[in-house]
This record gives sequence, structure tokens and C-alpha cells, in this order.
Amino acid sequence: MHVVVLGAGYAGVALTRRLESRLPPEADITLVNEGEEHVLVHETHRAIRRPAVADAISVPLDDLLDRAELVVDRVVDVDAEAGRAELADGDAIEWDYGALCLGSETAYYGIEGLREHATPLKSLDDAAAIRERFLEVVAEGGRVVVGGAGLSGVQVAGELAALAREEGVEVPDDVEIALVEQLDGVAPNFPPNFSEAVREGLEARGVDIETDTAVEAVFDDRIVTDAGDLGYDQFVWTGGIAGDDAVGGDRPVVRADLRLTDRTFALGDAGRVVDADGEAVPASASAAVREAKTAAENVGRLVDHDLSASPDDFAPRLASYRFDVPGWLVSVGDGAVAQLGPTVLTGVAAKASKAGVGAGYLTSVGAVRNAVELAEEELL
Repeated sequence: MHVVVLGAGYAGVALTRRLESRLPPEADITLVNEGEEHVLVHETHRAIRRPAVADAISVPLDDLLDRAELVVDRVVDVDAEAGRAELADGDAIEWDYGALCLGSETAYYGIEGLREHATPLKSLDDAAAIRERFLEVVAEGGRVVVGGAGLSGVQVAGELAALAREEGVEVPDDVEIALVEQLDGVAPNFPPNFSEAVREGLEARGVDIETDTAVEAVFDDRIVTDAGDLGYDQFVWTGGIAGDDAVGGDRPVVRADLRLTDRTFALGDAGRVVDADGEAVPASASAAVREAKTAAENVGRLVDHDLSASPDDFAPRLASYRFDVPGWLVSVGDGAVAQLGPTVLTGVAAKASKAGVGAGYLTSVGAVRNAVELAEEELL
């Protein structure tokens, strides 16, 4: 019996660790990932301002695994029906049960010039590139545009404003930072009181917010929007996500049992999950970790059934995932905004909550040293 997890993001790591405990010894577990480290993607914006944070948010996968085998390679094609994936080195891997946890890529929506002229934020290398170019803009003066005012865009804009101040320049007097959003608000898919607190935090740091503004094309020195042209010296794009190239950029819809096919599950950003109440689950680290609990239990039930001495003709009943996240957190430069239930917090309380979540996650996967380092960075 072979169980394979493709991808070592939040969903993949959480699922693999749960499977190590849940599955019987005769079930082999393999984790396939392009790199040797697990990176806290939701904290990569911190590396724009503090490159040293990269060490705190990168954990060797070998340190997190017990019995699972780690295969370091890039998945280039997935056949979820057949239970088979092709790897970049030419090998293939097959499974009795598997999970698609490849996360997401940046979505460019076919917008002319966007991919060529904008920098995404999906990795620590991206964060380093954003930092390097921004410091050039700070030295010369100019405008930085961040496309997309979801949580990633908010955090990038906040970090850039804080970095500018650390470099001794004022926003917007010396360097302009504009946050452009197609919809009608900042963090538009979140509760109004949370969104308003985020907007206030950005505006207090000198960030110019342009909502109801859709990017239509990008050229060397200007962004064409439906509200007019916008000149820029640096463009960072956080305006949406698509599936991994190995699945053709698709993020397939999966129901509450997270089952994509008889052999394969999909969770985290790799799938568009509809929960037990029929609600679409937003792509987030917290949802991915919670989905992993349901997926591990369901894989465990199927494996137990298949390995039983005399399996009956009835497939086991599978568990359903219900989206239930207690709140939302976003950093805005040196500050943060937290929503816990109906209450929105800012200031020290929100910042402490943000630090606690990241450190708590690292502790939960056994990376205690990294947790301490991250907490120290968050609370600086």
C-alpha cells in the first residue's frame, strides 16, 4: 500500500505528519517536493524588509518527517484518475491513495505585459528581488505599484512603507507606494470592519489606495487601467492565484470529503474546496492545515478498509470538512490587524496575535527553534 503526498506546503506537511501517525506500518508514505525545505509562504513578505527572517521561516523537511520518504523533485504532470505523477527527472511515481497539495502559482489572467513586467511574491527569491529593486527606487525616488489588495498585497505594501522609513525616506513625499485593487475595497473578501481597519493602517503609513481599478495592460513605464494610466518604477503583482503548472493551472473543485477521484484527494490552495455547509473555503494557510486533518482521516479509513483481512463490499463513510477559522490576521508594516470573532484588534494585541500564530504553527510541526526566531522577528 503506497500513499503519496505531492507538495510540502502547509497542506502537504500537515497531511504527511498526520498520515505518519494515522496509517498502519504496512502503508508506505512518500512526500514529493521540489525543494528540501518547508517555507512559511504567508510570512515571505517579512523577508522584503528583514532578509534574515528567511532562516526562521524555512525548515528542512527531513527535520519534520518521521517515517515518510522524501523525494526531492518537481512534479510536471499529474493523472489523478490513474494515481500517477511524472517528475522532472523523468521518473514517475504511483499511488494507491494520494493527495494533491501542490499549492498555487500567481495568476496573470492573460493581461498583456503583466508577467513580463511584474514581480510576484511566491518565494523567498521573489522577496529578495522585490527588496533589491525597491531600494533602488528609494535611492532614486519614484513610484511602486502593488497590484491586488488581498492580504498578500496589503502585507507587501506595508512592508515597503516600513522599509522606506528605515531607509530614511518618507512615504509619499520621497517615494510613492500605490495599492491597486479591481474590487471596491481593501481586503474586499473580508468583513467590513476588518477591511476598514486594514485601510486605515495603510493610509496612516502613506500608502495610496486605488480601488475600483482594473489592470488591463502593463508596459515598461506605465500600467493601463480602466481608470487611466499609472506610471511606475516598480510593479509587484499579488492579484490572484492559479493552480500549479503540473495540473495545467487548474484548481479543481472538491467537496467536503476533499476527494478529487477514487485514488486522489486535493486540499490547500491546490483545490477549490466546498465545505460541509456548501460554503466556498478561501485559500489560506489556516484552512489548508485544517483540511489536512480531514484528508488524513479519510485516507486512513480507506487504507484500513483495503488492508482489512476480509473487506466487505461497502466503502467506508468519509469525514467532511467544515470551514471554521476563528479569525483573520494581517501584518501592516510594523503593525497588524486581527479579527477574533466579531472583534477587530490593532496595535500591540494584534501584533502579538500575529506573532503567536506563526510561532505556534512552527511549534506544531516540531520546529521550535524556528518558532522562537520568528516570534523575535515579528515582535521587533
